[in-house]
Amino acid sequence: MTRRIHLNAFDMACAGHQSPGLWRHPADQAHRYTDLEYWTGLARLLDRGGFDSLFLADVLGVYDVYQGSRDAAVRQGAQVPLSDPLPAVSAMAAVTERLGFGVTVSLTYEQPYKLARTLTTLDHLTKGRVAWNVVTSYLESAARNLGLGGQLGHDDRYEVGEEFLEVCYKLWEYSWDDDAVVRDPERGVYTDPERIRDIAHKGRHYDVPGVFLSEPSPQRTPVIFQAGASPRGRAFAARHGEGVFINAVSPAATRRVVDDIRAKAAAEGRDPYGVKIYILLTAITAPTDEEARRKHDELIAYASTEGALALYGGWSGLDLSELAPDQPLEYVDTDAVRSALAIFSTADPSRTWTPEQVARYLGIGGIGPVVVGSPTTVADELERWVEEADVDGFNLAYAVTPGTFEDFVELVVPELRARGRVPETPPGSTLREHLYGEGVRRVRDEHPAARHRERAAREREGGQSRS
Repeated sequence: MTRRIHLNAFDMACAGHQSPGLWRHPADQAHRYTDLEYWTGLARLLDRGGFDSLFLADVLGVYDVYQGSRDAAVRQGAQVPLSDPLPAVSAMAAVTERLGFGVTVSLTYEQPYKLARTLTTLDHLTKGRVAWNVVTSYLESAARNLGLGGQLGHDDRYEVGEEFLEVCYKLWEYSWDDDAVVRDPERGVYTDPERIRDIAHKGRHYDVPGVFLSEPSPQRTPVIFQAGASPRGRAFAARHGEGVFINAVSPAATRRVVDDIRAKAAAEGRDPYGVKIYILLTAITAPTDEEARRKHDELIAYASTEGALALYGGWSGLDLSELAPDQPLEYVDTDAVRSALAIFSTADPSRTWTPEQVARYLGIGGIGPVVVGSPTTVADELERWVEEADVDGFNLAYAVTPGTFEDFVELVVPELRARGRVPETPPGSTLREHLYGEGVRRVRDEHPAARHRERAAREREGGQSRS
């Protein structure tokens, strides 16, 4: 049986996401990120192209590590200025039928009771097409501006995250029965008080005693996306993630990370292939290989070295301006995105990286491979990554938007469909069904959220008090 390839489009509500400097290209329309029409047009394109979801990145600070200043990021439009990704989701859902929406929200700067309601509301309004990309944030500038003074330690953030998700799972899966809303005008009862229950959570970080505010949405718990590459991050991803995003340089190095995540998922009692693993990748395509190479050469001429190093500083916590351009990188422990550091120092032992090489590599597509070629060449390379790295799909970044996505939908998707790798339409109507098959709307029994569903069922069968 041919293994399906899952596709997400990767975007951010800014003018410069993963390809610093490409906003200068005359075909790029990323500056329209403040226009609702940009987002609805992109959503229609991806819906037609059979994508599982539009994955929306977000950060809550500026990249101010490079040269000890925010100026490089600001000057180059490197993820600043930046808007909130959530408000456009409802509008995009209204003009599409199946496309899902993965929204990044940092739990570090939220309260679980409030965020759970926001995500439930979006799941209702999209008819079950929402995922939450669970992040703990990595920018010191965000911590300072949001009143913390400085970040919690890397692993400490994951400890907070465990309890945050526990609270959300109780709210989503335990607090309300499926039939709590009865809407009985004759008895004058909208919701049956006997069919809802307090979650009574009292933990180290959160105290949430009461009942959830929102009635159950189509998926109840949104699909859980996660991106963790450190040992602690992989453990968190293996426990909670339904979709896991990792950075990659080579299939061999990626396979080691994939195998580790799947082994950790199995140790948690989960199906290791129930965790869908995606890598970041950018595809530059045209009808022929030669045309695609010419297009790539034109695009790379707009890449910004300064913007690339500003992004890398924020991701890794390292200021590469302090090193000579040809000085090899060595791994040091930081509290930023450890995968952004390891990918250029330890993940691929066959390579030695310098600041100059890092900037060149990040010029298009960020920390992810760039595939250049005809639809056949691109499809061959995607299949190679699936077979050799054992990944399930791709988080596709753009060089210029929406042009890179348009090229992929028009040229590569038909080739992948012809090979049986991408269905004409994803199965089912909810995002979780796109991942697991028609009828799978709720978290699977092996997921940690499911035990709260099971507890609610036991209490209802036993007639226990709801308060």
